[in-house]
Amino acid sequence: MSSTTHSLPLSTASRRAVHGIVGGLAGGVVFGLLMQMTGTMKMSAQVLGSDSILAGWVLHLAISSFIGGSFAILFGSLAKTYVPAGIFGMAYGELWWVLGALWILPAQLGLPLFEFSTTAWESLIGHLLFGLVLGLVFTVLVRRDHD
Repeated sequence: MSSTTHSLPLSTASRRAVHGIVGGLAGGVVFGLLMQMTGTMKMSAQVLGSDSILAGWVLHLAISSFIGGSFAILFGSLAKTYVPAGIFGMAYGELWWVLGALWILPAQLGLPLFEFSTTAWESLIGHLLFGLVLGLVFTVLVRRDHD
């Protein structure tokens, strides 16, 4: 009796991950611009012990890349069309708002956890926008690959 395992070929999985990373970077730029406009980019830099906006951008985009790649792995097969991609992207952005903005970042900076301030609500908007852009860019790239 032989056992057959069905898996995604590496080249397809690699392309999907790259599409997620690119989507994450696109969403990260949009969200980063919002952070820049609201003056919260320095908060990201503080995690690195810096006040440099450049350090904040580097960390923010690195995290955005990771989130984009993980989105591709977790939801790539479900995000083949625009509406599901946007919905899953926004839901994933909201999850990272809870994990990152309400829990991990405040814990790193010695701030109260799960505090629903004006900054937190602005961050939710940014995370939802991030997720929407991530999902849509991911889907555009995946669909382009199949044409």
